[in-house]
Amino acid sequence: MRTRRLIVQSGLAALAAPSVVRAQQVRGAITVMAYAGIFQDNYTRTVIEPFQRAFPEVKVNYAPGGTSAQMVGSVRAQKADPQVDVAIMDVTTSSIGNAESLFDKITPAEAPSLNELFPEARAVGGEFGPAVTYDHLVLVYDAQQVKPPIAKLSDLWRPDLKGLVALAAPPNIQGLALTAMVAKMEGGDYRQSIDPAIKKLRELAPSVQTFERNPDGYSLILNGVVRVATGWNARAQLYSDETKGKLGVLLPPEGSVFQINTINVTAGSKNRAAAVAFANYALSQAAQKAFTERMFYAPTNSKAAIDPAAIARTAAAPDSRGRMIPLDWNEIVKVRDQWNNRWRREVIAAGGR
Repeated sequence: MRTRRLIVQSGLAALAAPSVVRAQQVRGAITVMAYAGIFQDNYTRTVIEPFQRAFPEVKVNYAPGGTSAQMVGSVRAQKADPQVDVAIMDVTTSSIGNAESLFDKITPAEAPSLNELFPEARAVGGEFGPAVTYDHLVLVYDAQQVKPPIAKLSDLWRPDLKGLVALAAPPNIQGLALTAMVAKMEGGDYRQSIDPAIKKLRELAPSVQTFERNPDGYSLILNGVVRVATGWNARAQLYSDETKGKLGVLLPPEGSVFQINTINVTAGSKNRAAAVAFANYALSQAAQKAFTERMFYAPTNSKAAIDPAAIARTAAAPDSRGRMIPLDWNEIVKVRDQWNNRWRREVIAAGGR
C-alpha cells in the first residue's frame, strides 16, 4: 500500500511539475493597463492578487487607463519604448491597435486558456488578444422616482421623463449600441439602414438633458440630475447592490448588444513571458469565475463554473443571451464616423441643447 501511495504521489507531482516550473521561470514586473474606479478595485482583488499568489516572482503594476481610446493612444505613444505590457480595452479600439501592430499575437501553446474560450470570444480578436469579458447595454433608472418603473426600451419616450434622460452619443459605443437597438425596436436592421433609428432618436432628443460622450449616468441618477440613462450592466448591477436597489437596471425586452473587452499583450513588451502568463490566467476558469461573481461581467471561458445567481444577472443567462442582437463590432468600426455625423446633425441638433 505504501509503495502504491508513493507511486500515486510521484505521478501527481509529475503532473503538477510543468505548472510549477512555469511559475518559477516567470519573474519580474509587468504593467497592466485597464479601466479605473470600481473596475480597478474589483479586478485587483479577484484577478491580479490571485495571479501574484500563483506567480510570486511577478509584480503586477496597475495603470488606470481612462477610456479605451485613451488607452490605445497611450500604447501608440509608447510604441518605440513600451511601458505597458498588458492592456484591457474595448474591442473597437483593440482592433485598431491590432491593425497598427501595437499588440502581439497569442497562441494556445503559450496561453492554454485560449482553448477553453467560447468560439466567439476567441474569434473576436483573431490571432490577437481575445475577449476577456462580456458586458451589455442596459437602461438604468431611479427606482424610487420613476413610477411605473422602466419596463422596455420604448419607455425612454414617455412624456413624464422629458428632460430627465441622459444618453451617451457616438463615438461612445453606448450610442452606437443604442442605434442598433432602436433600429431593431423599429422593426429594422442596422446592417441595412439606420434611418428608422435616427428618426426615432430625433423624436427622443427633446427629452434628453445631456448627450455627453463620456457620461456617468449612474451618478447623474443617484444625484437626482436625471431619472434614466444608458449604462453597462456590470457596473449597474454593482451600483444597484451598493444603493440597495435605488438604481434600477433593465435589459430591454426589445434586445441589447454585447460590449466586448479584449486582453492584449503589447508588442515589444519588456517582459512578454509574464505578460502572456497574466493574460492566460485572466482567461482561466478561476479568474473568470471570481470576476463574474464579483462584478457581473459575463465570462468568456466556457468551462468556468459560475454561481447560477451571478450568471442570472449577466447576459450569459439563457433568457438574456437570446435577446442579444448579433452585432459585429469590427464592422461597426467602419461606419462609426458616419453614425457619429448623423447623430450630431440629426439627433443632437434636434435637442436644442
